Amino acid sequence: MPNFIQLKSTVFVLFFLLVSCPGTEMSPQTSAEGPEHTNEIVVAANRTAEYLPLLKGKRVAVVANQTSVIFKEKGHQHLVDSLLAHDIDLKKIFSPEHGFRGRADAGEIVDDGKDIKTGLPVVSLHGKSRKPSQEQLANVDVVVFDIQDVGVRFYTYIATLQYMMEACAEKGIPVLVLDRPNPNGHYVDGPVLEKQHRNFLGLNSIPLVYGMTIGEYAVMINREGWLEDKKPAELTVIPLENYSHESQYSLPIRPSPNLPNDKAINLYPSLGLFEGTTINAGRGTEEQFQRYGSSVLDPEVFSFTYTPKPNFGAKYPKEEGKLCYGEDLSSHDRMAAVDLRWVIKAYQNSTEKEKFFLTSGFTRHAGKEALQKQIEAGMSASQISQTWQAEIEAFKKIRAKYLLYP
Repeated sequence: MPNFIQLKSTVFVLFFLLVSCPGTEMSPQTSAEGPEHTNEIVVAANRTAEYLPLLKGKRVAVVANQTSVIFKEKGHQHLVDSLLAHDIDLKKIFSPEHGFRGRADAGEIVDDGKDIKTGLPVVSLHGKSRKPSQEQLANVDVVVFDIQDVGVRFYTYIATLQYMMEACAEKGIPVLVLDRPNPNGHYVDGPVLEKQHRNFLGLNSIPLVYGMTIGEYAVMINREGWLEDKKPAELTVIPLENYSHESQYSLPIRPSPNLPNDKAINLYPSLGLFEGTTINAGRGTEEQFQRYGSSVLDPEVFSFTYTPKPNFGAKYPKEEGKLCYGEDLSSHDRMAAVDLRWVIKAYQNSTEKEKFFLTSGFTRHAGKEALQKQIEAGMSASQISQTWQAEIEAFKKIRAKYLLYP
């Protein structure tokens, strides 16, 4: 049996049933490049024997950032360095939001450039365009996508994946996805995107939390006809080892500047909705997405205070320099559902309700126009969540066709 999954429109889809194992809160570093016998999760990048033969003699481009690493017994090696060390003809790097080194602010425009270490050109997919041009792919035979995702619809790495797949499908270039675990892969929940609100924060009608690895999601994109003109990409997914959707995976490298740890990543689907409001969600502090607050929240209700200041990943945080009243959630239990109670509580106790929701910003994140209206109407979190359960169940049936792991 081959150790990779190749998917084409005319090729039989082979799904792997991997052995379920308990996750670990420790670093997923392995003792070698792709050990055969271990209880630790092995990321696809470590499985060099499975994908290097597919790249030999090819002109290669990678879509990568600071998370694109191979774990070693001591430390890690970046995928770019590994490919060059194996004499792969690497032509260029495509970088997502936050840039190749992962240091740019959320939403910040990133220019094209050159990697200082290797001299390779770096093409930004969060600059002048989101989708690579045919000219940018002119000297490329295969594209390798290897980025750590967090399983939330408005986290833009999956949009970058889709646009890259579209561009490659148009030019007939194969795409190789090196799979990585989804730290929020243990549940599916949240409002499902309405097509009329399609944007870079959500390209497809999926729930806010969709419970798939980036490899599984790539398969869904391809097979569901979500690419432009429904033309599928020539897609190969190198799977993980020892991963299940119940695995508790601890990210050793922050996937973006404002997701510094496991708690922030787990709270992000719920607190990320504050991005579409005037409320600060911890940006400008060292507890990003582990707290929320604002100077306009009622201090009689919110006793926790903090003052956002510019820092790594937040040059201009909301409520900069202002004393914010809010809640500290850094000790909250692990989430297994989207929790609307914090957004509702903040809205109900804001002294400036008319300014609370940013024009179109909240719906861009929520994906569903009704959510703002439901909150304004005073519906409870449980009442609102019931309104999207039928869509969640319908999505789960589609999702089940593309799961590669238990």
